[in-house]
Amino acid sequence: MKQTYQATAQAKKILSQEEGTIQKDWGGKLPVALVYANSYRVGMSSLGLHTVYRLFNAEPDVVCERVFYGFQRPPRPTDPLISLESQRPLAEFPVIAFTLSYELDYFNVIHMLRQAGIPLLAAGRDASWPLLIAGGPAVYTNPEPLADIFDGFAIGEAEAIAPSLIDALWEAVNLPRPKAQARLAQVAGMYVPAQANGPVKRVWVKDLNNLPTLTQIYTPNTEFGNRTLIEIARGCGRSCRFCLAGYVYRPMREMHLDTVLSIATHALKHRDRIGLVSAAVSDHSWIDQIATELRAMGARLTASSMRVDPISEPLIKGLAESGNQTLTIAPEAGSARMRRVINKPQSDEQILRAVDLAATYNFPQLKMYFMVGQPTEQEEDVAAIAELTLAARRIFPRNMAINATPYVPKAHTAFQWAAMMPPETIEARVKYLEQRLQPEGIAVRSDSPVWAAVEGALARGDRRLGRALARMRRTSLKEWQKALAAENLSQAEFLRAREPDETMPWAAVNTGVSQSFFSRDLKRAFRHDLTKACPPANCLRCRVCDEDWAFRPDYQAELGPNLGAYGDNFIPLK
Repeated sequence: MKQTYQATAQAKKILSQEEGTIQKDWGGKLPVALVYANSYRVGMSSLGLHTVYRLFNAEPDVVCERVFYGFQRPPRPTDPLISLESQRPLAEFPVIAFTLSYELDYFNVIHMLRQAGIPLLAAGRDASWPLLIAGGPAVYTNPEPLADIFDGFAIGEAEAIAPSLIDALWEAVNLPRPKAQARLAQVAGMYVPAQANGPVKRVWVKDLNNLPTLTQIYTPNTEFGNRTLIEIARGCGRSCRFCLAGYVYRPMREMHLDTVLSIATHALKHRDRIGLVSAAVSDHSWIDQIATELRAMGARLTASSMRVDPISEPLIKGLAESGNQTLTIAPEAGSARMRRVINKPQSDEQILRAVDLAATYNFPQLKMYFMVGQPTEQEEDVAAIAELTLAARRIFPRNMAINATPYVPKAHTAFQWAAMMPPETIEARVKYLEQRLQPEGIAVRSDSPVWAAVEGALARGDRRLGRALARMRRTSLKEWQKALAAENLSQAEFLRAREPDETMPWAAVNTGVSQSFFSRDLKRAFRHDLTKACPPANCLRCRVCDEDWAFRPDYQAELGPNLGAYGDNFIPLK
């Protein structure tokens, strides 16, 4: 009773600090628990969560409330798992919808279901239990490790699937479980493992201007609480071979300059800071104008990511004037050879030009992102990371840090067939970077290579992993290895190289990009050949786009003057 009181009091305190929360009476409505299997601080940093929350609550006959894996810390097993808005137990919701961005959060899914008293395996739940569905990039690229746990998966973008899914859920919650699952399977973009019959194709939104993605709830208890986040573009046509987001959010779609400014005008009534979000903010064909106009409106700017080929100086200037403490760039690889392998052909000169701008505009800190363990990487490629960073240090005298992130091959990318580099090799290469760079005052940060291997197993695993997950009583490497062994599984079998003609577990879903495109691109990678970037329209090379959308006659008018930023990598029009 005391713990319930404490959890309720904490939820009410958090609610009192929020702006934009939607609270509804449950009478005559379909209650949906929107679950983020991580802390409140992490979950409320996700624009995807804000979007789904808004979409569900936009329906007058739906009440959607948020549930997190703890507000400030992971909950104890005896803590009640309650919704934020009405403080109701998770098991009281007839529909539980998880949004999953990270494979390592799968462990938290298990803990949350166990804590709520909900049977872990879908086969053990009848109509008296909630329907469990999941979405998000982690599961809609490979839902199989969780296929025995969830009733259905949303394969694609929430805006395209939510309206028809809500209609189906209204019917499904009143049906016996097999019929409920059959009803979900009728929704375009829903993968229902118990009803699977051929791959389910991803659904996506064609016009971002009609369905803008932006902050719904402002809260001081998250990293981005002092700004409005606006997704100015979705997808990326650069074809970086490692990048999950670059493939599963294809095709590239932009929000028009006028729409961005209109949203910003409203957003500035709430916060004076605007966070620009996309796979590569600097690739937006109106980015110079967006940065200039927003600054003229008095907005303080932040940006999620940017490329340096070329870099937008008006954006850099706007970020500096807005008081940003750090400029972040992502070379990803240190050597020109590796950048050709991963299809990110930024030259050293372009990278160092961005560093020079960071120094010119007096940013207090420079951060550079690299990956360690990418396919074909050799020790000299890691040495090149150190040399490039030291060259940047000679230009930038203030605080510097690099992230040397272990590379994890993901499904539905060109590197989906590649083996993951052993954790001990990655660890040795990160240690080498520390020895080279820390004496020069450059911080080296990295995620755990051992946990990255666990992520890799979950990212490219199959349905057998679900029962291993269900055995987990706590999240630890020892418990994970014990659970795998109990199911006669080894992590190594999921981290190995795959044969080109091998049937992949993730063949159950179709993200749109053809496997032949990936296969050809992998061959180009090994030849160090580049794949040209795709434009926002007039291309059918990877097979994501349909002809009506790709060859729409008016698309040139939608694009801004900076489209030439793609340079020689731009695929010519039809």
